[in-house]
Amino acid sequence: MGIIYQKDKRVGITYAYENESYPDKDKQQPRSRRKLIGRVDEATGKIVPTRERKPAQKEPTSKRAYANCRYRLPGIQKKSSSQWIAASTAETM
Repeated sequence: MGIIYQKDKRVGITYAYENESYPDKDKQQPRSRRKLIGRVDEATGKIVPTRERKPAQKEPTSKRAYANCRYRLPGIQKKSSSQWIAASTAETM
């Protein structure tokens, strides 16, 4: 394992990565995995750690729990939109 420095040309910031080399069995050539350590301070030359990244979610979660519920609940699709509006205004009064 080694440390690799890579400069972002757009912003001019140098980042430090931890590099791990491993063999690719399919193509019979070496590959590398990189993990970001942090950015390099221009004045001191030391590596300043970046914030921790959140781990990737296993399953995407939806905030809309009842999205497309009329396809799942057969009794709902028999009502028209005008019947829904009439029922909701009657309940609020």
